[in-house]
Amino acid sequence: MHAGIEVRGLTADDEYFVGTCSHRNESEEIDASSHRRVAWLKANHAEGVRAKVALRDGRHAGFLFCMPIEVSPWGPRGENLLVVPCLFVLPHSTDHGIGGALLEAAEQEARDQGLAGIVLQAVHLEGWWFMPAAYFEARGWEEVDRRGATRLLWKRFAEQAAPPRLLEPTYTFHPAAGRVVVDLFWNRFCLTSDMEAQRVRDVVAEFGEQVQLNEHQAEQAETLGLCGIPRAIYVDGQEISWGYEAPRDGIRDAIRRALSEH
Repeated sequence: MHAGIEVRGLTADDEYFVGTCSHRNESEEIDASSHRRVAWLKANHAEGVRAKVALRDGRHAGFLFCMPIEVSPWGPRGENLLVVPCLFVLPHSTDHGIGGALLEAAEQEARDQGLAGIVLQAVHLEGWWFMPAAYFEARGWEEVDRRGATRLLWKRFAEQAAPPRLLEPTYTFHPAAGRVVVDLFWNRFCLTSDMEAQRVRDVVAEFGEQVQLNEHQAEQAETLGLCGIPRAIYVDGQEISWGYEAPRDGIRDAIRRALSEH
């Protein structure tokens, strides 16, 4: 580990930084989501959910989430493994060994929990900055599954460890007579998903009885096991997405279009 780098478990001083995904003092919406997410982290501590926080010269520099695969709302499928669904380092703190230090802390957490290995989902695209596959592969992570640009990488600590697999998304639209149906797949772990879910609720409420909202929360293992979808929005069976948290106007327009077709 580089000099001046410290990695620790989540403390009260770290909660706002981690809960907002470093977007501190940007909006009341982000702050509200931060409170919900930190509460979720604390409520699931007994289940093995952890946040590792990196400091560089005493200042926040990055963080990592890790959790047993059986309770991970982001997938993948498997057993007796620790999942790292998110690793983030502030731009001004890259190239200081912080990512590596956080990964070492996660590997130690997996061993401390008596798990057979550690796994993460990465992306293989040129110029992609978030969870880039090449970064992890250069650090000894091995590919175990892939779909398109998505790579599932792992390190196993025991030969008998069963290989994990990517989620297989399934979705079946069930219409409701005389109403537009919005199917919301969401999880509280992800800031974007949590904010998006609240926006969907708010917009759907504007339409009253004209719209039926079905929520599918990925933190519920049975729900994730049935649908394999940690985050998505469908309006009358058609998925809507923007690559970032769905804007209220976009959700509203999609519902209006669906209403006009009824």
